[in-house]
Amino acid sequence: MTYEHYIGLERSELLPKIQAKMSAKRFRHVLGVEQAARSLAERYHYDTEKAGLAGLLHDYAKELPDVDFLALIDSYQLDPELKKWGNNVWHGMVGIYKIQEDLGLRDQEILRSIEIHTVGAAQMSLLDKIIYVADYIEPNRTLTLTEEARRIAEQSLDKAVAFETVHTVAHLAQRAQPIYPQTIATYNAFVKYF
Repeated sequence: MTYEHYIGLERSELLPKIQAKMSAKRFRHVLGVEQAARSLAERYHYDTEKAGLAGLLHDYAKELPDVDFLALIDSYQLDPELKKWGNNVWHGMVGIYKIQEDLGLRDQEILRSIEIHTVGAAQMSLLDKIIYVADYIEPNRTLTLTEEARRIAEQSLDKAVAFETVHTVAHLAQRAQPIYPQTIATYNAFVKYF
């Protein structure tokens, strides 16, 4: 397995670079998402290499300090409203800039899927849906709803996106936490599949 076409590195060369950026638990998670993404890509006739790389890199910036995210927002002149959010939004929306800096990834479809993997979007490509869902159903997840989500993902990615989004919105609402506007847009676009 190689990711050379996208970042000029064999998988075996890439893994230590990723591992150096995160805890052992997070590294186990990204390996699980890589596996789930490849499996979903195969099921839905998508490029397994591209999906695998997106899965492997989706949390690359997850454990960066907040100050680094704020610096990236300034440096790339991103929407200053982003500063009001936290790591759950930043590690995708802002983390893609760190991935580009560190690894030279330029594939826009992979970057987009990583950018929106926690918030979704009203319009999602096949790869966007694969990464959004793979993050939720990867083999190391043991959430109460994960088994049901896995069954749904085998039937329909749209239904899986809807299931995940409905439960994410409900979870945040129950805790009276703010919901990122793009997540609401995802909910509105996909709730018809629920």
